[in-house]
Amino acid sequence: MIKQLKYMLILALVFSCNTNSIEKPNKPSNLIGKAKMVDIIYDMSLFTAAKGVGKWNIENKGISPEDFIYEKYEIDSMQFVLSNAYYSYNTENLEGIYNKVNERLEQEKVYFDSIIKIEDIERGRLNEKQRENRESLDEIKARDHKIRNSKKGIKKINRDQLKKTDTSGQLIRQ
Repeated sequence: MIKQLKYMLILALVFSCNTNSIEKPNKPSNLIGKAKMVDIIYDMSLFTAAKGVGKWNIENKGISPEDFIYEKYEIDSMQFVLSNAYYSYNTENLEGIYNKVNERLEQEKVYFDSIIKIEDIERGRLNEKQRENRESLDEIKARDHKIRNSKKGIKKINRDQLKKTDTSGQLIRQ
């Protein structure tokens, strides 16, 4: 009796899994094209990253990422959900879309990395100029120090010892 119960339970499990298949969603009448879907998901990725880094800035400016994207691409949330469900059913379609998004993100990363390198090089040049300016300031300080030390060696001369001359260089008798 127990063996028969086990077999019936296994058969019921197999048949219940077989009848619970996911139905293919119907193609929406206002399906978002793959290229546009790539753009939408790309922008959503950027907003998601920005939320993680500068969430405060986005919130203070009153920007709702979802509303911004819906306005930019002239779609509504239902159209996006239905299109996403349609593309998600076929994993190859969805994988193709996300691969394109990933390629685009990688291209942007390379671009911004090159900008950062250029800025670092320019900062390095500025630092070199600052070092040069510091060196020239050090040279000026050293000359100033030399001049001050040389003035200390000059004997103090009394006024009486100085001879007075007029503008033509003639001695004035006193």
